[in-house]
Amino acid sequence: MKNYSPAKIRNIGIFGHAGSGKTALIDAMAFDSGAAKRLGKVDDGTSIADYLPEEIDKKATISTALVPIEWNKHKINILDTPGYADFVGEVYSVMRVVDNALLVLDAKSGVEVRTEIAWDMAAKKGIPVMAIVSKMDRENANFNQAVEQMREKFSGRNIVPLQIPIGEGENFKGIIDVLKKKAYVYDGNGGKFNETGVPAEYQDDLEMYYASIAEAAAEADDELLMKFLEEEPLTEKEVNDGLCAAIKDSKAVPVLCGSGLNNIAVPQLLDSIIDFMPSPEQIEGDKKGESLAAFIYKTLSDPFVGKLSFVRVYQGVLNGDTKLYNSNKEIEEKVGKIYFVQGKEQFQTEEISAGDFGAIVKLQETATGDTFCIKEEPVTLEGIDFPEHNYSLAVEPATKADVDKMGHAIIRLLEEDPTLSLERHAETKENVLSGIGDTQLDVVVMKLKQKFGVEVITKTPLIPYRETIRTKVEIEGKHKKQSGGHGQYGHVWLRMSPNDNTEENISFSQEIFGGSVPRNYFPAVEKGVKEASEEGALAGYPVTNVKVVLYDGSYHPVDSSEMAFKIATVQGFKKGMEKAQPILLEPLMNVDITVPDYNMGDIVDDLNTKRGRILGMEPKDGHQVIKAQVPLSEMMRYAIDLKSITQGRGVFHMEFAQYEEVPARIADQVIEQARKDKEEA
Repeated sequence: MKNYSPAKIRNIGIFGHAGSGKTALIDAMAFDSGAAKRLGKVDDGTSIADYLPEEIDKKATISTALVPIEWNKHKINILDTPGYADFVGEVYSVMRVVDNALLVLDAKSGVEVRTEIAWDMAAKKGIPVMAIVSKMDRENANFNQAVEQMREKFSGRNIVPLQIPIGEGENFKGIIDVLKKKAYVYDGNGGKFNETGVPAEYQDDLEMYYASIAEAAAEADDELLMKFLEEEPLTEKEVNDGLCAAIKDSKAVPVLCGSGLNNIAVPQLLDSIIDFMPSPEQIEGDKKGESLAAFIYKTLSDPFVGKLSFVRVYQGVLNGDTKLYNSNKEIEEKVGKIYFVQGKEQFQTEEISAGDFGAIVKLQETATGDTFCIKEEPVTLEGIDFPEHNYSLAVEPATKADVDKMGHAIIRLLEEDPTLSLERHAETKENVLSGIGDTQLDVVVMKLKQKFGVEVITKTPLIPYRETIRTKVEIEGKHKKQSGGHGQYGHVWLRMSPNDNTEENISFSQEIFGGSVPRNYFPAVEKGVKEASEEGALAGYPVTNVKVVLYDGSYHPVDSSEMAFKIATVQGFKKGMEKAQPILLEPLMNVDITVPDYNMGDIVDDLNTKRGRILGMEPKDGHQVIKAQVPLSEMMRYAIDLKSITQGRGVFHMEFAQYEEVPARIADQVIEQARKDKEEA
């Protein structure tokens, strides 16, 4: 694969709902261009884009694939993205680096959730969009319905069909190119077609569609608009140039149709990408001669090959076997071999030019979101603002053999997916793996086993409950032991009460008068209080919001020691906890949930079942933000619940608010479970 000038490159991300036919289109594009020797199929595990073991297993796109193809003396860098909500991090990465977006709609389902979300992301970034209504050969396919849905839901841009389907469903056999006024009829044999005149029954539609294209083209240029309004016909060149300008300026969205699975109208799709979508040069300008600026947008980790870092070059030329400056980490890093990548295949190259994509192997420090440049001319490109993770699982190695390997393997997977995190929770003593959703974490577990030979056990993370007291008590703690020689003697009187200062979990002070307890034993008493507070009387959870005062006691001039006073304090604290009406506390979270207006009622009803308190609502960007406080125990699977209620349209953010008393019925269940766990341990 050779280098191309920026003017001859098209960079396009493929976006859409799961099952809309994205990957089938890419397989057909690769086959028609000669990049693939046979037409790959997702169901057969032969797709050029879905080549990872977990993708073959699930028959779905999980990770972004780079599939460059050569067509009519141009290079089209195609980036395939997942259509499932759990892997939206991949969509964020691709939206950051592509110049154009191709939205793929199922001809039967039309505009679906992930189509809307991709549209919104492209609109916010000002990325030119093309759409294709795919699966036109499927039962109940309806091109006009899909186009009308786009017009209804996608405001701000003209939706402009450039093609008319010839037939639909089982009768779909080709397309009419409105601008060229030609028909392309397919014979069902490997994407071959015959070029013909437009059938008479489509002439009226042809004129209507052409008029809408001319209008969209005219609106991109004041002179053309005046000419159009004066009903003076636009030339073919004026229409084409005006349409290209409208697409580049995000004023128009061209709409095509076809079928990836049966390879119908895919060559016309490739022609349209080259003809109408802007090149890197049109967007960025010719930056080949400038100093280097290259962006790492994705990382893949292979246990045998090592780390593969995917890069887009924005300006200058990226050369292999050189030392470059990572401006994010302010370090120099040796860049070895560089490659063009096509699915799972890699082709070594000496350089990657401005506007193009490739990959670097075995970088040590550089990660997704970092910029490579020249140290003498530093530049830092905008990073990727990934969505936050809201779903967690506790993970532990299945066997002793997995203990040493698990941490290293998960770190490698965290390099691949910045939407993942791994934390060691000090209170629960668990390793907690967090991500976007349950399907994503299921894939992580699969990768651990398939790629790194590590098996793990997963479970819902423990809730960091706390314990405290309701009332004030005065309690005695006494440790006395005689066993020949020096004995052990420690004696304290403790006053325990609820602590109003919630910033201090356990406070300790002393009010000793007359030397009943010598000053040198005060630290031992305080240490005993801290140690005893680590395990409460109800369910063994840490104690919080308790004030302890040492106000009396006694000592023995020979047998007393720091250890004896610490033991006496621990005994007294535990007795005091039992007598001071102990209660169980749970973490309460502040939650902001952003959903479409029509989901508000369902969300509020669901929060009520989760013991949530609604604090308020406010509009934001055409959605509603519901503010609530909800116990953490009720939020552990909320990412799944919210996805179900809103079909993936809702998002939420939560952060710790405070601890509150657990209702008696639920507290009894937690305490009983803690007792069983202790017995089984």
